[in-house]
Amino acid sequence: MKQVLVKQGNVLLANVPAPGADRGTVLVRVANSCISVGTEMTGVRASGVPIWTRALKQPEKARAALRSMAGQGLGSILKQIGDRVDVTAPTGYSASGTVVEVGPDVFDLKPGDRVACAGAQCAFHAEFIVVPRNLVTKIDDRVSFEHASTVTLGAIALQGVRRAVPTLGETFVVVGLGILGQLTVQLLRANGCRVIGVDLDPARAALAQEFGANHILPPEATADADTVRRLTDGHGADGVIITAATASDAVIASAFRMCRKKGRVVLVGDVGLNLNRADFYEKELDFFISSSYGPGRYDRRYEEEGLDYPIGYIRWTENRNMGEYLRLISTGQVELSPLISAVYPLDNAADAYAALAIAGAKPLMIVLAYPEGPDPIGGRTIPNSGRPPLKEDIIRIAVVGAGNFAKAVHLPNIRAMPGRFQLYSVVNRNGHNAAATAKRFGAQFASTDFGSVLADSKVDAVLVATRHDRHADMTLAALSHGKHVLVEKPLALTRDELVRIESFYAADDSVKPVLLTGFNRRFSPYAQRIAGLLPAQRGPMIINYRMNAGHIPQDNWVHGPEGGGRNRGEACHIYDLFTFLIGARVTGVDAASITPASAHYSASDNFVATMRFADGSVASLTYTSMGSGEVPKEHLELHCDGMTIIMRDYLSLDVFGRQAKSFQTKSQEKGQREELEAFAAAVSGRSEWPIQLWEQVQATEIAIRVEALMTAPISDSSAH
Repeated sequence: MKQVLVKQGNVLLANVPAPGADRGTVLVRVANSCISVGTEMTGVRASGVPIWTRALKQPEKARAALRSMAGQGLGSILKQIGDRVDVTAPTGYSASGTVVEVGPDVFDLKPGDRVACAGAQCAFHAEFIVVPRNLVTKIDDRVSFEHASTVTLGAIALQGVRRAVPTLGETFVVVGLGILGQLTVQLLRANGCRVIGVDLDPARAALAQEFGANHILPPEATADADTVRRLTDGHGADGVIITAATASDAVIASAFRMCRKKGRVVLVGDVGLNLNRADFYEKELDFFISSSYGPGRYDRRYEEEGLDYPIGYIRWTENRNMGEYLRLISTGQVELSPLISAVYPLDNAADAYAALAIAGAKPLMIVLAYPEGPDPIGGRTIPNSGRPPLKEDIIRIAVVGAGNFAKAVHLPNIRAMPGRFQLYSVVNRNGHNAAATAKRFGAQFASTDFGSVLADSKVDAVLVATRHDRHADMTLAALSHGKHVLVEKPLALTRDELVRIESFYAADDSVKPVLLTGFNRRFSPYAQRIAGLLPAQRGPMIINYRMNAGHIPQDNWVHGPEGGGRNRGEACHIYDLFTFLIGARVTGVDAASITPASAHYSASDNFVATMRFADGSVASLTYTSMGSGEVPKEHLELHCDGMTIIMRDYLSLDVFGRQAKSFQTKSQEKGQREELEAFAAAVSGRSEWPIQLWEQVQATEIAIRVEALMTAPISDSSAH
């Protein structure tokens, strides 16, 4: 399918794999999409700004990069920056069309329904889009696709008006008469308010009067407050809604001065916010920020997981705002035809953006029109136009899940091993990401269809790097189709998933594909060196491991059903490392978590887990998100037969009680590359499995047991 993408300040139309409906989403064939003159052009211009310039404007991200440099090394960071410079990004956040597919858990929409869609994360300028249910609303038959494609802009304007709480007969000033300002004027008139408009462009001012603005202020900033007082019997405006975009602080100061005592100012646009106390203190003004489309915006649980807010508590969510805006269009209370400056065919999208970039008067709004397009299912796998020749006698690997970790670690490592792997396919839910990643790393194909990988006999191995809740099912599907699998940790989130994987290998005596869970730490030079220091005949050991994991907000996907929590999602690394170093079966597991004094922290990522092994060894993990970022993340102490080994964050190793040299590296060496090398050797038949199945199962089983212990009543923990 065709999709509009942005790259280094330029707009291009690319061919990318079409997406498919997923749980809680619908697949929509787009009829029209609306180009936001302000927001999108800002994004286009920003994409052309050098990455170091952007870093200077975001000091916290720059500091994070410096911390990464300390661990990964300068060369690695520069390589990642170089890769990102060439990245393409999707654009668009308001569209309309027809439902093609409905995913599981969506019961009130069906194929053929006419819908409008919102969301910068999904409502792209593309022939097909996948949209979560709460960002989709039905279209009345009286509303055209062209008009419905403005739904996001309408919801933004409507939320701004709601924040102002207008009442019949009040007077409001609308500052900035671009598209949001024009819609705001009409919405205020629908509320029975008198409207005063402010804009430097006479044409936009005249248009606002056509839509019902009672007065237009002259653009001179010094006259506006006095003029508003004259027009309001000397009181001042009941409220001001700012829909302008400027870096100047004068707009906000002027808005305060235009208000009556106890008035209110609502900021919808983007202006300078250097506030002067004298402008609002004496009048005791209220200042409100309007957050995009309405309640639910930026809440992943609402937008991505489909959690609705009860109407009795939150009357107007972003979805209800979208629906109400479309109703106002259907009744004629909002008129759009004069606001749509032009309609461009999708093939001419670059011309549409060029029209917005011309100096001088800008169009208020441009709409893209789409052809019927191909069958989306047939277009979910496309060849990479720049693909290298297909090699023989080499492992052809498909990477499923092109997230940040895969692009920063696995894919560069695969690219660095041309004698072992050839990247055959990149599969991702977002077609533009799949296509861009396939091009960047030289894959043969880009796809949004995991089934295409399973059915392709040319695929030897699959690397699963999706979110955690998909790991077990995808692993089993790939194994069942005869593909070797390297699955990022965790192998499974539940005992049932683990049993199904064990059952696959226990079903018969036939040779089964290689399975490797991404427990990379055991492959690191540090873990290998520690293992080499341990005598063959030894007594039991004690291992203490501290993981100062850092805080992740509780609404992050890692903590939810997709991630399974940080114990199962990350601490499993360490359970495998214990298994590797001790080499024995676990006989008992104990765990205790904190009772947080603040909901900022979670018990599930602040715990101590202790394991007892059949050889008498004991290992404990202290995992915390409460520690200081100034302290290194990982620290190991191992005590055995008069010897102590200390490993600091995969940067240094010291040995006490033995004649052994200390060891250190310039950057962190956590074993990801060595893990891939071991996987290649096993797949090629040159070695045994890198991690035996019982070890992979044990590490995963420990994580599942620790999770159960942390959530069980305290009185039950003594039974384990």
